[in-house]
Amino acid sequence: MTVPRAGKWLVCAMLLVALAACGGNRNAGRVTGSFFNPQEIPLETYTPEQIFERGEYELNRRQPDDAAFYFSEIERLYPYSDWARRALIMQAFAYHQDQDYENSRSSAQRFIDFYPDDDDAAYAQYLLALSYYDQIDEVGRDQGLTFQALQSLRDVIENYPDSEYADSAILKFDLAFDHLAGKEMEIGRYYLRRDHYTAAINRFRVVVEEFQTTTHTAEALHRLVEAYLSLGLNTEAQTAGAILGHNYQGSEWYEDSYRLLTGKGLEPAFFSDNWLGAIYRQTIKGEWI
Repeated sequence: MTVPRAGKWLVCAMLLVALAACGGNRNAGRVTGSFFNPQEIPLETYTPEQIFERGEYELNRRQPDDAAFYFSEIERLYPYSDWARRALIMQAFAYHQDQDYENSRSSAQRFIDFYPDDDDAAYAQYLLALSYYDQIDEVGRDQGLTFQALQSLRDVIENYPDSEYADSAILKFDLAFDHLAGKEMEIGRYYLRRDHYTAAINRFRVVVEEFQTTTHTAEALHRLVEAYLSLGLNTEAQTAGAILGHNYQGSEWYEDSYRLLTGKGLEPAFFSDNWLGAIYRQTIKGEWI
């Protein structure tokens, strides 16, 4: 992840700081150094710029927890200063670097609430979204965070469409959306393996109706062919096969479905008296739901 704009101007200062600083013990104000020693002098005696520089220094030495501490101290000691504004976005960044996602969200949300028109508000919203997105677990886990990530990424896309973070948010939104479809597919396949065909169909239907732009749609249609044939619902199976053939004719999923259908003396065909009929008509017109 890149450092937010608010911190980039201190790069030169950080180089000087790094040369001047030396290691020490953790106490009261965290790591001590020759240029900045809160162990001996109260932190309140330092200027916000000095404390900010120390936070940047800790980020540079890959100690984001210490950096977050210093940035938060600026917010506490100088709450209405311009340095507090700068420190707040850097605090959100430092917490995220430390994988302290809850505090990162809290800091980012405060920035958005206090400075909604600031140039870094888009970055704060993006950080908030990342705090959910970076916690998305494997497909088999609960997907609550995925839903939250989608909503937060949507906020970036809709509220800051011209920002430098919009394209990345769109990409991550698509990946998170695909992740949710993958969850439905996993559950559907679980039911299908255990011959719970109706339960499996319900999951695959969700993918076809709600996640048709994801990479899982072709397999979902094939699994519907499997499940419907197993239940003896041939017209539904044929319609699913027809949709699959229209959109994914060159895929292995269509080849497998075609073999299943022809093996029972059937072929892909359109029947309008089921829910797939509406999907088929929209597909022919090029209008997915």
